[in-house]
Amino acid sequence: MANPLDWTFLQSFAAVAETGSLSAAARRLGQSQPTVGRHVRALEAALGVELFTRGPKGLIPTEAARGLIGPAEQMREAAARLQLAAEGQDAGLAGTVRVTASTVVSHFILPPILAAIRRSHPEIQIELVPSDSSENLLFREADIALRMYRPTQLDLVAAHVVDLPVGLYAATSYLDRVGRPRSEAEVMKMDFVGFDANDTILRVMREAGLEVTREFFGMRCDDQAAYWQLVRAGCGIGGMQVAVGDAEPGMEQVLPDMKLPALPVWLAAPAALRHNPRIRLVWDRLAEALRRL
Repeated sequence: MANPLDWTFLQSFAAVAETGSLSAAARRLGQSQPTVGRHVRALEAALGVELFTRGPKGLIPTEAARGLIGPAEQMREAAARLQLAAEGQDAGLAGTVRVTASTVVSHFILPPILAAIRRSHPEIQIELVPSDSSENLLFREADIALRMYRPTQLDLVAAHVVDLPVGLYAATSYLDRVGRPRSEAEVMKMDFVGFDANDTILRVMREAGLEVTREFFGMRCDDQAAYWQLVRAGCGIGGMQVAVGDAEPGMEQVLPDMKLPALPVWLAAPAALRHNPRIRLVWDRLAEALRRL
């Protein structure tokens, strides 16, 4: 009979408890949905308790399951640290490095940098994860993360690499149509593209003394790559990293002397993996290229 505390069963259980569905847990674990379901049923049979009930928004842990979540998470963290420690001893350069960064950085800044790394070191395979959420490096959702803030997760090594300047941009076609503003007051009378639920732009503008609400933005989108495409299409003025905006044909910086807060860029990696040769190489190449921006 299978061990009732078989780690694979507990791993599937913890993922279902966290995500609320078999399908989401399967995607996180890289398993099939039937396999995760089979693990949960096997654990229920071994323990003699029901672990989940079905609710309108997904699977809900039972009282018995809630008592298992804490120990299962502790086992998951211990297993992750053990795997990191083992992989940190890998002295080979060949292998895979998984990099995560914001959507904008992934779309417009990293591709030529990663292409250069691949040209010089084809034995290193690189996986790029564009995401504006914070991947958990402990559980190997990424090996290296580029953050626009100082990482606070434990067991990480982090380094501040550069501050990327930010400017206001608009499509030449838009400015040809409405005119080019010569002052901050004129800028504020123009169309702006903003975020939707994300309040980052609102906070930045308010810190600059510009009291605006969400309705100030005639076009709103939280996907930052799509946001930039809306600015490019002439929907109005939007903020963008100067390294991206200046390289875009058909775009102009509006009031270039207007100072906006720069974006700090941090690199982060699990401390146990920092000295893995291929991760160290990709880390160093990323840092060098980002500083050149």
